Amino acid sequence: MTHSLPWLQPAQDFPPVDSTWGEQDPIPGLLAAGSTLDAEHLRQAYGQGIFPWFSEGQPVLWWSPNPRMVLNPAQFRLHRSLRKTLQKFRATPGCEIRIDSAFSTVMQHCAQTLRDGQSGTWIVQSIVDAYTELHMQGAAHSVETWVDGELVGGLYCVALGRAVFGESMFSRMTDASKIALSALVALCKAHDVPQIDCQQATAHLSFMGGHEIARSRFVQTVKKQSQLPDMQWKFAPVYWEQLLDPGADRPSAPASSPAAPA
Repeated sequence: MTHSLPWLQPAQDFPPVDSTWGEQDPIPGLLAAGSTLDAEHLRQAYGQGIFPWFSEGQPVLWWSPNPRMVLNPAQFRLHRSLRKTLQKFRATPGCEIRIDSAFSTVMQHCAQTLRDGQSGTWIVQSIVDAYTELHMQGAAHSVETWVDGELVGGLYCVALGRAVFGESMFSRMTDASKIALSALVALCKAHDVPQIDCQQATAHLSFMGGHEIARSRFVQTVKKQSQLPDMQWKFAPVYWEQLLDPGADRPSAPASSPAAPA
């Protein structure tokens, strides 16, 4: 039976995710609506397996799909063509991965990228403002593909402790976004991150090794990983070995700072 959609007041907690609209409701996966979007609401939402997604002119819509699409770094499918691309990228002077050097620019490029089946962008100004605030607090990051000093692709994501949530990618050069995603996977493997949230199922993510899991399992992992110390958001070229030479001695990530006292 269809039930009403909660309208969140600014200081109100999110409803439990098991109250999300299901298959018998008008829009499966939709949890609540409201008018407030800021870094604090994003932290609370992601920590419970919830994310915002809406278009210009709509209220802030909060989602928690079931099942949930995730990419396990250990199960990332490095297909032959992408392997060759990464090997060439790693060996070519002027090609590098940077992290958090151009977060706002990455978001802008993601917002301007045309998507199949979409007439506009969901990365509206309020989304940009909220995630930029979260970035300034150290909980949102960009993974960037640079060639000869030019930003040619990348992605941005949210990270709470060692719970990582992918958001959006862009590419201005063939495979540039795939290179950035591969770098994120390698970084997560180095820090023992068990899953990267992909939110919605797509054929492209399935091709790369993504798969759906029950929301309850997803949320359980998020709660566990978000309590761990923050990972070091720096990319070392040796991390490519996580993907290109998995049989070699595993490169270790730099020691993380101790968790802040509660």
